[in-house]
Amino acid sequence: MLQIDELKFDEKGLIPAIVVDADTKRVLTLAYMNRESLQISLERGLTCFFSRSRQELWLKGETSGNYQHIVSIAADCDRDALVVLVEPDGPACHKGTTSCFNDLVFESDERHPFSMEGLMALIEGRKAEKKEGSYTSYLFDKGLDKILKKVGEESTEVIIAAKAEDKRDTIYEIADLTYHVMVLMCEMGISLDEILQELASRHVIDHKVKQEKMT
Repeated sequence: MLQIDELKFDEKGLIPAIVVDADTKRVLTLAYMNRESLQISLERGLTCFFSRSRQELWLKGETSGNYQHIVSIAADCDRDALVVLVEPDGPACHKGTTSCFNDLVFESDERHPFSMEGLMALIEGRKAEKKEGSYTSYLFDKGLDKILKKVGEESTEVIIAAKAEDKRDTIYEIADLTYHVMVLMCEMGISLDEILQELASRHVIDHKVKQEKMT
């Protein structure tokens, strides 16, 4: 285990800390720590940073409630940068998005695999920064009632397609419904992790019920 004294802080006494979700491995934010904030982070198990703009320490989540529980901290080979794995209580970005990194600079058409996390990041980006001509931005502009209406409409479409036993159409409609539900999640500040945690808790309950039936 490295000691704080073995790390290389810059001329201002700071070291960059890349904060990563321990479960999804998504980069949440880039912040800076000084010796004091790093020591606080180690002692409390919560991320504490040094604000370069305010020139003061800030415990992430102290105001918003979106604490970041530290799983591990690792230094790079030069020992002048940190990767902090965390379990977040909520969005990392002050704009209310899961990650601060939502605005694409480049994306390869050939080497960009689809993921639910990537889609959610795109949706969050459309909410944070409205884009003209974007259907997603349009939904956020119209608000919760419009989003709920679309969720209801797409749910009906799924039922109709499934009732007709049309597998291809049902897949298409479920994809539409999933997208609109994710827009609703973003509108309400619900993350994919929260849904996965809820499903995981139900899996445990279901497992216990099965065990009870067998005994």
